Amino acid sequence: MKAAILRSLLRKSSTVAPSSSYVLRRGFSSELAPERKVAILGAAGGIGQPLSLLMKLNPLVSKLALYDIAGTPGVAADVSHINTRSEVTGYMGDDQLKQALEGSDVVIIPAGVPRKPGMTRDDLFNINAGIVKSLCSAIGKYCPNALVTVISNPVNSTVPIAAEVFKGLGVYDEKKLLGVTTLDVVRAKTFYAGKAKVNVAEVNVPVVGGHAGITILPLFSQASPRANLSDEDIKALTKRTQDGGTEVVEAKAGKGSATLSMAYAGAIFADACLKGLNGVPDVVECSFVQSTVTELPFFASKVRLGKNGVEEVLGLGLLSEFEQQGLEALKPELKSSIEKGIKFVHQS
Repeated sequence: MKAAILRSLLRKSSTVAPSSSYVLRRGFSSELAPERKVAILGAAGGIGQPLSLLMKLNPLVSKLALYDIAGTPGVAADVSHINTRSEVTGYMGDDQLKQALEGSDVVIIPAGVPRKPGMTRDDLFNINAGIVKSLCSAIGKYCPNALVTVISNPVNSTVPIAAEVFKGLGVYDEKKLLGVTTLDVVRAKTFYAGKAKVNVAEVNVPVVGGHAGITILPLFSQASPRANLSDEDIKALTKRTQDGGTEVVEAKAGKGSATLSMAYAGAIFADACLKGLNGVPDVVECSFVQSTVTELPFFASKVRLGKNGVEEVLGLGLLSEFEQQGLEALKPELKSSIEKGIKFVHQS
């Protein structure tokens, strides 16, 4: 009876969390899935609150730990009233960070300040770099085996920062540190579907490179289903995908950034990580990870997720001439951002 009720609830909420019905089709229900604790660091923020809601809807989560420097008890109380599987606990302040992290299987980091009009992701660096460094120091101490997904911008720098912190603590595992670039994929799929006039639910577009400006490289030549788009259309779609964050910041007239779509993307990626940990086969998502796909030490590409995190970093495949040019153009900027992150840890 409980399973039938759960299936009914998930069908009703499938427009919010489409992965839930997928989980059930693959044989996982909340009664069968392993116990999994997910910690969200920055849970009271603009991304953190809707992300907390979406993770509460995920039947693969049994414990949901919400942490922030302030405001978390209210968010946790609100989310905890939702009648889904996970038990929700709120933690606030430095003295409760240990409790929030201990026993976590997946840690999601949306903490930091948002972009404002005229700001680039690089402008966020000094503030968010310090936040990520501090949080990763705690992760390395209290849940060193957790799979860590980094949303905090600029991802091109914050992921290398996290790596250096973990190396310093002697707990770095390249398979368990992932930068969340899923919003670039979400945007590329949406924009492509609109231009090609195809069902967005059936669209797949890999996005490689990094997670800022020209370092974002959607591979529309590999999009499915195939559409006969002009070179001008592809260039315009590429530019719009790269400028998606700015589009939202300007549309909100300085009163916010891409919080809701980022929360959705973060939840989709976390769901994929949980599926991988639980042994679901062939879970592939794009992510910014340590990589040998190019000469750069970190790079976003398709990765296969599994019980140990990143099981395989997949190659770029065949690129169009336009995409090959984009790849070469992004490398210097991405290299600079990676080096900036590494330098920050060793100088601060």
